[in-house]
Amino acid sequence: MSEPLPAPDDAPSALTPAEETARARAAVSAVARELEARGARAGGAAQDVLEAQAMIAEDPTLETEIDDRIARGSTAEWAVHDAFRSFRDTLAAMGGYLGERAADLDDVAQRVLARLRGVPTPGVPDPGHPFVLVARDLAPADTALLDLGQVLAVVTSEGGPTSHTAILAREKSIVAIVGVQDAGALADGQTVIVDAAAGVVTADPSADELERARRRADARRAAASAPLTPGALADDTPVPLLANLGKAEGADEAVALGAEGVGLFRTEFLFLSAAAAPTIAEQRVAYARLLGSFRGKKVVVRVLDAGADKPLAFLNDAHEENPALGLRGLRALRASEDILREQLTALAEADAEVRASGEGADLWVMAPMVSTVEETAYFTAIARDYGIRTAGVMVEVPSSALLADRILTRADFASIGTNDLTQYTMAADRLLGSVASFQDAWHPAVLRLVREVGAAGRALGKPVGICGEAAADPLLAVVLVGLGATSLSMAPTALADVRASLLAHTLDDARRLADAALAADDAASARAAARAASPTKKEAEQ
Repeated sequence: MSEPLPAPDDAPSALTPAEETARARAAVSAVARELEARGARAGGAAQDVLEAQAMIAEDPTLETEIDDRIARGSTAEWAVHDAFRSFRDTLAAMGGYLGERAADLDDVAQRVLARLRGVPTPGVPDPGHPFVLVARDLAPADTALLDLGQVLAVVTSEGGPTSHTAILAREKSIVAIVGVQDAGALADGQTVIVDAAAGVVTADPSADELERARRRADARRAAASAPLTPGALADDTPVPLLANLGKAEGADEAVALGAEGVGLFRTEFLFLSAAAAPTIAEQRVAYARLLGSFRGKKVVVRVLDAGADKPLAFLNDAHEENPALGLRGLRALRASEDILREQLTALAEADAEVRASGEGADLWVMAPMVSTVEETAYFTAIARDYGIRTAGVMVEVPSSALLADRILTRADFASIGTNDLTQYTMAADRLLGSVASFQDAWHPAVLRLVREVGAAGRALGKPVGICGEAAADPLLAVVLVGLGATSLSMAPTALADVRASLLAHTLDDARRLADAALAADDAASARAAARAASPTKKEAEQ
């Protein structure tokens, strides 16, 4: 990647404040339109991300901050640089969802500065041949439009599994490893093997290592082109493979890639860009579109997961010192129960509407960030009041995992969100690059909690799904089934790899791999132990 533009000097402007303001406004507007255009070309989740960046660029608060600096005599360049830096620091301090948006501001600021200086925006190089892209991080605008004929893989030194780089790379089926501490030591022209499944970058590989990598790549391509079949282990134990979706428009692609239903439908998209809560009618239209795309299949909808780390003026926008531990998820909905009731009303009406027109979907509804038995009882009771037949909870904090045997006596199912469960188990912000090494669902402490939930589900005959990023790791997916998971939900582009991995293992294999991982002391050892116990290891080494 090319180096970032240097910061401008804080020197007095030779222009009038009105002239500098006009320059700044024009540059910001041009960048916002460029981001929107890139998003329209990319489509999918990338379009959502880039449109959000465009909105950030033209945020009224930022505009005021830029104007204030120009009024004090600064150049447009310095005003943009300093205002964006201040806004970035504010978001980074908030952590969580908005903490992740802080990194996006760096890219927007660079683009505005480049526009003001009349120079190219730093971005992806074009060496004229296929290459592995190594960078500190990758801007969403660049990730969205990577030339997959040239970029073989992406390696970054920053970011975590829920960064935009990681999310967009998964959607576009780009081989990517984020948060590689020594990525900066890789040199231009060096040969590397990027094994995203193992999370390993091998520099200067031997001829044998290169040949094994080629065979694995060939096997992966064969698996991706294999006929679509229901998810199952080699002994025919069924493991439904479901899709994580953020918008109903992604349903057709998910089905085409082999999704057997939806394991996590995030309803936030209806709320996060709105100044007021969407009406029941507006929500019903979106939910009916989703349910109509999955007739006869399971669709798990998560009610609004927002709060202090995704502040909404109509829900809770109060500042909190530690928003990750604040009023979020179900806690926020209980504090504004009318929003929860309206959402459940819309879901029930959409379900009835689709069923009335023929075969409906099998609607399941779950609450986010449930931490107590009492919260479980509260949500399932209110959901059933509105006619929701199957009501469950997300297990994202250690307390709910440890109390799973009691929680599942009151809930119809549990869905484990491994991203947050790992964050809270390891006390490591999942969006903070400095602790990215702790954000690994392979850690035995996390796996033990998954086992607790799996055992409770098995004892009570209740389904236990996985809807975090861990389900998209082909080998970890097998381990999760060995720990008791009954379904796996992931980005649709990960379905083929996970399907192939499951078909290479029996249930006994899965349990053996799980035991091996649990016996390890850390995440890396757990991954290595599971790989060593896998019957496919010998095949990969041949």
